[in-house]
Amino acid sequence: MTEFNVSQVKGVLFDLDGTLADTAPDMIAALNMALQANGYNQVGFDALRASASHGSVAMIRTALPDITDELIPVLQQSLFDHYQQINGDNCQLFSGLDLLLARLTELKIPYGIVSNKPARFTRPLLNRLGLTANMPTIVSGDTTQHSKPHTAPMLLGAQQLNVAPQHILYLGDAERDMVAAKAAGMISGLAQWGYISSSDMIDEWPADIRFKTGECLKNFFN
Repeated sequence: MTEFNVSQVKGVLFDLDGTLADTAPDMIAALNMALQANGYNQVGFDALRASASHGSVAMIRTALPDITDELIPVLQQSLFDHYQQINGDNCQLFSGLDLLLARLTELKIPYGIVSNKPARFTRPLLNRLGLTANMPTIVSGDTTQHSKPHTAPMLLGAQQLNVAPQHILYLGDAERDMVAAKAAGMISGLAQWGYISSSDMIDEWPADIRFKTGECLKNFFN
């Protein structure tokens, strides 16, 4: 783990699903609606939670391990259609992160989003959470040609935040988040409260700093 001082942090970028916001309830509900509509049994929340950070295809494969590649687009579109109707209905910020955002505002540290979530879901969700007004940058999964772990969305986020990458703390709950942050020259922070499964070998992920809870992260800036 790299040693650094909080004074080095001049900007903060967040992953969205499983880091800033607990979006799993709506995403899993939409998947179960899609499963039911296509003649499959619904799957329990706990079985799907860890996959919620990895996108729709990962969630579908978790629910239906034997599904063929040809059937995935059908279920994926059904999931998207249902999710668009309920996006944000049961979503909230993770514990302590509302206080963190208030603290960052107090410290005049700009913050924003770099997510692999498509823009048609990202912006409406952030609007419902009342966050867009204070975010100078919102980079979605289809904003640039490549998504994480590619550096393109990360560097665009830094540019829009107007902060050099080495002074940005990037927070995420997936290995690709840590890889992307390091490749972009940012400080990588692991959100251990996120959608991490017991089989994930998080000690091997390239995280500069690890936060067990949102409260720990907020206290980091005190």
